[in-house]
Amino acid sequence: MAVNKEAYKQLIADLGSHHVTLVAVSKKKSVEEIKELYDLGQKDFGENYVQELAEKQSQLPKDIRWHFIGHLQSNKVKQIAPFIHLIQSVDSLKLLQEINKQAKKANRIIDCLLQVHIAQEETKFGLDEHEIKALFDTNSNELHELENIRIVGLMGMASFTDDTEKVRSEFRYLKTHFDKIASNLTTHSRLLSGSRLTTLSMGMSSDYFAAIEEGSNMVRIGSLIFGARN
Repeated sequence: MAVNKEAYKQLIADLGSHHVTLVAVSKKKSVEEIKELYDLGQKDFGENYVQELAEKQSQLPKDIRWHFIGHLQSNKVKQIAPFIHLIQSVDSLKLLQEINKQAKKANRIIDCLLQVHIAQEETKFGLDEHEIKALFDTNSNELHELENIRIVGLMGMASFTDDTEKVRSEFRYLKTHFDKIASNLTTHSRLLSGSRLTTLSMGMSSDYFAAIEEGSNMVRIGSLIFGARN
């Protein structure tokens, strides 16, 4: 299926008025489809699978900003470390440490979002409230050592439901944590050198407008642009 150019242009206009970044979710989409959207001006693309991402990156323009948005296994970080723009799905200290290790080998600093579990479904990955608190504990020295990563924000996925108020409440929950951590990082700037929370990634094709109203400044949208996946 070809890119829905009219839907994309309308989306860009709508998001631009709210100063929201669009990440076009291109998993399972062809190199040709991604290039078609790139030629319209899109630079940020999100992928869920390491091997698929690596293959596409090798064939597409090098100024594309690739976002990894799926569950990332530690043993696969090295495949994307040389080029990844933003890893949105960091859900453990162990993964942060591996990203830091591979970023150092690649002589890079890699930006990361912490994925927060906000949905009711048990299948969703992410840190819970207690894990986030422990990670940013001012008495912990583990984050101090990670000099090749920057934590620049949070990411979350709301429940898959028609209950719009439930979805909004989950987005509000994440925004509350975002504001709290951002304030703590400012107060305890020694915790993580170079890290500053500026990105709140929440909202997809079905709920992005609610996410924006609840404070999102980055949305991950695929089917509205590329059509439904098989």
